[in-house]
Amino acid sequence: MARPVLLGLLPLLALLPLPPPSRPQPGTAEGTAALAGRVLSALEGAASFLQERLPEVNLDGVVGFQVLEVQLRGVQEAWAAKPLLQPLSLRAGQLANKLTTLLRSSIPYLQLRDPEYLRAFQPSIQPGFWKLPRAWTRTNASLVYAVLEAQDSFSEDSSDACLAQLLGTRPAHAQPCALSDFCADLMTKPSCSGYSLSHQLLFFLWARMRGCTRGLFSHTQHYIDVFCANMMDQNRRAEALGHAFATQDLFMENIMFCGLSGFADFYKLRWLEVILSWQKPQEGCFGAPAPGIQAGPPAPEHQQPLLRRVRRREKQFTDGCSCHSTSTAVAALGGFLYILAEQPRVGGKPPPSTGKPLLQQPIRAHHPHRAAPEAWGFTPATPPAFLP
Repeated sequence: MARPVLLGLLPLLALLPLPPPSRPQPGTAEGTAALAGRVLSALEGAASFLQERLPEVNLDGVVGFQVLEVQLRGVQEAWAAKPLLQPLSLRAGQLANKLTTLLRSSIPYLQLRDPEYLRAFQPSIQPGFWKLPRAWTRTNASLVYAVLEAQDSFSEDSSDACLAQLLGTRPAHAQPCALSDFCADLMTKPSCSGYSLSHQLLFFLWARMRGCTRGLFSHTQHYIDVFCANMMDQNRRAEALGHAFATQDLFMENIMFCGLSGFADFYKLRWLEVILSWQKPQEGCFGAPAPGIQAGPPAPEHQQPLLRRVRRREKQFTDGCSCHSTSTAVAALGGFLYILAEQPRVGGKPPPSTGKPLLQQPIRAHHPHRAAPEAWGFTPATPPAFLP
């Protein structure tokens, strides 16, 4: 009697929806390919935005694409010999070639828009300036400041002057790695937050790119350790706020700079997913949401120190696209792609806090001599592709 009943159920079973196909798991070759494909698609969209608006994009908007071009070359090389990933290697190489052409074409437009700014910071968009980390470390929570300064001591002029002095572009024909007392004090000032903090890191990151190793720069890794520990803390706060729109640009800038400094724990899968969700699908850019689209919760008033921003030559388009946000986004996404190519597996946890007192004194008075700068000073660690 059971047989007719089962036969009667067969038509009903045929109407039931099929279970969704299993998604490739991160950490497997298939999962790596699927995830990398999504990131490359996002980056291809951003490159199309750059191509379409090249005459209007400013230098800050170009820098991130210069970093991305270097990251794509690293990805192309890492995956070229892996059969399953060779198509992705080819895509990465094609995108890198496209960016090489676009970046070269951007120079005349930047010269017309702001020749003085280009003269000061052109090294940052020249081939060979940006170098990728060769080893990885993680942030140390014991280096997070106990308190933040009450007032922002940075200005666009002072930050730019110190960065240009470091690059050797101001005054004209100066030597790189110059350091005035004013800039030494400003760029090592403790308890900074927001864009002031990220520009302190940028100063020492550029010192590393320029090969500066003497005097204060012999302790570059110490300052990078401190600044990225605090930038990680700020990113965690931004996440706790639900990624309020006002925090998004800084969130991506922190990942860009600290990722280039070799901190693997900035590459979290959930952070990759949220950045991908911020891309404007039609334009390919990043920036303010379209009218009528929820921009995320507002940032609480007590979190404003996190959002203090050095005034910059921002270029905001009428459709909400931001040159700076798109620049930081593509370099952050390129970093995710690069670490995925370096070690395509998921796992590992950040080291627990040591419980040591948080820094409250000027950090310049409390640093040990660090590893040789020519070795990049990174603390070797097994580089998980993404950390929780």
